[in-house]
Amino acid sequence: METLAASESLAALGHETRLAIFRALVQAGPEGLKAGAIGEMLGLAPATLSFHLAQLSRVGLIRGRQESRFIFYSADYPAMGELIAFLTDNCCQGQACLPTAGCTPSCA
Repeated sequence: METLAASESLAALGHETRLAIFRALVQAGPEGLKAGAIGEMLGLAPATLSFHLAQLSRVGLIRGRQESRFIFYSADYPAMGELIAFLTDNCCQGQACLPTAGCTPSCA
């Protein structure tokens, strides 16, 4: 991962609402959540939610998919893994010192 991409992802996650959205999507798993369900869960107005979802999509941390008249959003687990790998690259002088992120094999 390039430094610029990592800094853009971290900047997107640096907002309290976007971090809450991203965490909800990570917890929801690969199926993701309907946009409306995210808004209800976090008490966000549709326009506010749309703005934050667009920011997270722009940096590649989440993906949206249309099903019928609904848009489902899900975390992009490979992108999340790349960001974590970028942050921990060469940690502890190459020694295995950090616990794993607790991901299942399907999200690695």
